Amino acid sequence: MQNAMLECIRARRSTRDFLPRQIESEQLDALLEAAIWAPSGGNNQSWLFTAIQNQELLLRLNELVRTGFQSYIPDDDYPGKHGVIGAARREDYNFYFHAPTLIVASNKPGYENAMADCALALENIFLAAESLGLGSCYINQLHWLRDDAGVREFLFTLGIPKEHSICSSAAVGYIGKPSPAPARKENTIRVIR
Repeated sequence: MQNAMLECIRARRSTRDFLPRQIESEQLDALLEAAIWAPSGGNNQSWLFTAIQNQELLLRLNELVRTGFQSYIPDDDYPGKHGVIGAARREDYNFYFHAPTLIVASNKPGYENAMADCALALENIFLAAESLGLGSCYINQLHWLRDDAGVREFLFTLGIPKEHSICSSAAVGYIGKPSPAPARKENTIRVIR
């Protein structure tokens, strides 16, 4: 079956090489509008999307993330969590891949669906970005460092409530180098009729 939405889903890639040019204000508005139209548990809509486009602030946040990972202890065996500790020691490490825009998704504390609601909204952002000719990437690092004092204090200065759970983020910008389509794994679908 073919239609514009299915083609958009198939075309979307995780971009890790962005051009330094900032996205247009209208594009950012469209991405944020797409986010708030995502479904949420019980229609709570308790999320907050904070878009950071100031490059000095993004670089400061990156330094706090690099510092945070020096004392970070992963709580599971996810390879990305273990790999980032070494990667963050490199001078050239940038957790948001130098994207000109970072959208941080946070949600109210103690809310069971906080992560799911924000993930649904971020997927809307990723699909909207694809439809606008922009690249995007799901970023976990702020979620992993959600309890790091330096990161949290800085995010608070940007208007993210201290009590909010940092769910995840979206790096967004113009694509520098397109990412190839990874193969889809087999045996991931089961239909029972």
